[in-house]
Amino acid sequence: MAWIILFIAGLFETGWAIGLKYTDGFTRLWPSVWTVTAMIVSIVLLGLALKSLPVGTAYAVWTGIGAVGTVILGIVLFGEPATAARLSCIALIVAGIVGLKFVT
Repeated sequence: MAWIILFIAGLFETGWAIGLKYTDGFTRLWPSVWTVTAMIVSIVLLGLALKSLPVGTAYAVWTGIGAVGTVILGIVLFGEPATAARLSCIALIVAGIVGLKFVT
């Protein structure tokens, strides 16, 4: 169950990272509210997952999910480049996340 909670926390991390783009420097009310809410939910869920997962592994997986999700959504939503080098780096992060899951 901790891994599922951690995965959801990572998705919320992606949500707040992307949400920052829509807040326009926290000058737009509703995008700012949703972004701050996603930040809080992400941290709370990470804290819950840490009850039974090692902190180093959980934090690395949490940030990895957030990083991969943010890059993918940046490509899809904002037209950021999807070069072979960027996609290869994403694959390396995913491999690291999967590796940490299997050794924990």
